[in-house]
Amino acid sequence: MFKVIDGGITTPKGFYAGGLHSGIKKKRLDLAWCYSEVPANAGAVYTLNQFQAAPLIVTKESINQTGKIQAIIVNSGVANACTGIQGLQDAYQMQQLLAKQFQIPANHVAVASTGVIGDLLPMEAIKSGIEQITDWQVSKAADLFEEAIMTTDKVRKRACIQIEIDGKLVTIAGAAKGSGMIQPNMATMLGFITTDANISATELQKLLRTVTDVSFNMISVDGDTSTNDMVIALANGLAGNQPLTETHPNWSDFVAGFTYVCQELARAIAKDGEGASKLIEVTVKGAASLTDARVVGKSVIMSNLVKAAIFGSDPNWGRIVCAIGYSEVNIDPGKVKVMIGPYTVFQDGVPVSFEEEQIAEYLRHDLINIGIDLGQGEHVATAWGCDLTYDYVKINAAYRT
Repeated sequence: MFKVIDGGITTPKGFYAGGLHSGIKKKRLDLAWCYSEVPANAGAVYTLNQFQAAPLIVTKESINQTGKIQAIIVNSGVANACTGIQGLQDAYQMQQLLAKQFQIPANHVAVASTGVIGDLLPMEAIKSGIEQITDWQVSKAADLFEEAIMTTDKVRKRACIQIEIDGKLVTIAGAAKGSGMIQPNMATMLGFITTDANISATELQKLLRTVTDVSFNMISVDGDTSTNDMVIALANGLAGNQPLTETHPNWSDFVAGFTYVCQELARAIAKDGEGASKLIEVTVKGAASLTDARVVGKSVIMSNLVKAAIFGSDPNWGRIVCAIGYSEVNIDPGKVKVMIGPYTVFQDGVPVSFEEEQIAEYLRHDLINIGIDLGQGEHVATAWGCDLTYDYVKINAAYRT
């Protein structure tokens, strides 16, 4: 199995990264980059919002052309979404500027942006920032990358594991940003996964899609879906293992490690929801299908009434039951069981007697577990969200000001 280590996207062999202040924001870092010594096999998943931002169009085009990416350029502060032809031209220019600076083909550069929708990018600042990147073949500043991609995030988000495959040490690492408008498929979130594993672009794409469904697509902060979300995975093969496929003896171990990294990033995004004070983890079991389990879990974490009750440490289990009921999943209410932490509050269609202050005390913790048993099958899924606080309204009422 894999080992969790303290590392970032530069921990896998051959990956370098950094971040700097280019002038998009007043003071904070706002331009991030990542580079692989060799072109890496690439996979990506994108927001389903029909107003897809220009950087996604450019990145998708590049990956579709060659299946390879060698460098990524990311700006924060301006989303470059809903910006028409000029926005698309600016995204292509970002790609070309980094390609020229790093001396690689333009279609080996992925582009990402996050921030305010509708504003054009300050291209002179971006151009100046890219020209400041002179250490792309030596910089291991994953922390600066993580900071430069942040918008309203309070904390940097990273995860890293190592695993032995074919006698070689393989590393999988990730960085992400996101704290608001998190309602995948997908959300205002950007995720970047790097690995030195030898895996084809086709296999990597299939794996990323599968794992996204149990990680990034199982989180919600506020029910909105952004224009800019993307998760991109790069595998440069420098670990030297035999090609990974579903028939490889270590395939399941690699999948477990890859899943861990994605789920840790997803949990970190949910926990860092705008104004959030608590992470909510909802585990649904006993579902007739995996889809049913996922839908019910998402329904509960997306309920504003549930989120508000948890913020107030109010053991109002009725709101949980209500969210299960309107999920549109066929259930038998008489078979449903609901737990808040270790306490059963609802079973067999009726409430269970409990000490309210005990559960209120539990709800004051910063990690809240809600367990739901539908009693109809063997399928299980977990979803993550956060509470709804006064600060969420304050942050979003003044986002542009």
